[in-house]
Amino acid sequence: MNTKKLNRRNFLGNSTLAGATVLAGSAFAQNTAGGSKKLKFVIIGCGGRGNGAVKNFMEACKIVGVESELVAAADAFQAKAESLAGNYGLDKKKCFGGFDAYQKAIAEDCDYVLMATPPAFRPLHFAAAVEAGKHCFIEKPVAVDPVGCRSVIDTGEKAKAKGLAVVCGTQRRHSASYLQNKALIDNGAIGEIKGGVVQWNGRVPWVRKRESGQSDADYLANNWLNFVEMSGDHIVEQHVHNLDVAIWFLGRLPTTAIGFGGRARRTSGNSFDFFSVDYDFGNDVHIHSQCRQVAGCYNRVGEMFTGTDGVCLGGGKLTGKDVKIPAITVDTKNGQTQEHVDMIRSVIAGKPLNEAKQIADSTAVAIMGRIACFTGKLVTLRDLMEREDSEWYNFACAPAALDFEKGAVKAPEEVAVIPGEDDPRFS
Repeated sequence: MNTKKLNRRNFLGNSTLAGATVLAGSAFAQNTAGGSKKLKFVIIGCGGRGNGAVKNFMEACKIVGVESELVAAADAFQAKAESLAGNYGLDKKKCFGGFDAYQKAIAEDCDYVLMATPPAFRPLHFAAAVEAGKHCFIEKPVAVDPVGCRSVIDTGEKAKAKGLAVVCGTQRRHSASYLQNKALIDNGAIGEIKGGVVQWNGRVPWVRKRESGQSDADYLANNWLNFVEMSGDHIVEQHVHNLDVAIWFLGRLPTTAIGFGGRARRTSGNSFDFFSVDYDFGNDVHIHSQCRQVAGCYNRVGEMFTGTDGVCLGGGKLTGKDVKIPAITVDTKNGQTQEHVDMIRSVIAGKPLNEAKQIADSTAVAIMGRIACFTGKLVTLRDLMEREDSEWYNFACAPAALDFEKGAVKAPEEVAVIPGEDDPRFS
């Protein structure tokens, strides 16, 4: 491989940022370029990922050379907002609780909004942040149903028109090892990709039992990981990372999905234990998607692609033809910090990144796989995203995000759908 250095900022300018909206001479870009502007930001969703996002953003600001200030924290649960705030010296008066707390945080004087709420809330919160004119970091996945995916795409277009940056939590796209292998593949290192396997096999990360007297809304918001309506199930919430890599490396979306899955071990919620999906990418290329959350089993997380001239293991080993590409350098080995670095630099440069459609498409692909497994049917991506007469086009999980603000929330039964049977929850 050619060892010629390719600066990360130049790489973004030459590829990822190509065609992005230019804000030449904007006050924000002028002030920030010299390091004179403090980046004010808020966090919505103050759990583990929310805490992580705050740390990532503040570290990114240090790398870029600008100051940062957390000005508000919002969560459905006031105590979580206050707990996060205590780590950063934020006044409790700027901690907001409740299902409308996001509105109060977004209304604060800030430049950026970081969103790490349960996936079901992300389309609504994203739309509110863009309406308020904020740059956005939105965690993956960005929706739990087709309606939510299309909403995120529409909001992303509004952000683009306003010159706002949108970066999502697909950190592999900002990691040096994955960027290098993608560049090698694009230059023919393994030839034409003819198939592959993407996997996320592990265990259930956590279960939060229902507390005495807890409302349905609070229970769902607290134990969100285990409910399809809140997380999208683990094929969407977790495995979307690997599916996104397949889409990225192949350079196109799959057309159909067919698969199976089931539940035997789970003790909470209504999610499946496992999914096995065949994604057809056209041109006789199939990717096998495999994910499982069962303790005591063999674990593997990663991607493997077989080409006509070699094999690539995600961001790892690649064997194939010797091709020359410029070396790709990043500011940090932590992709979750690098994605914030790239977002901030894109704004400073007046060429804001916009990853909204990219992650909405990947989320839709994961949802397509889930629906195929839940129903036992062959499902097309057009059914979800284009064909208005499709049975899936208007499918929306219930309760929806707005229901939590209205107080109209009833928790679903904690039983999973049975493939091959009609279930009003997921059909």
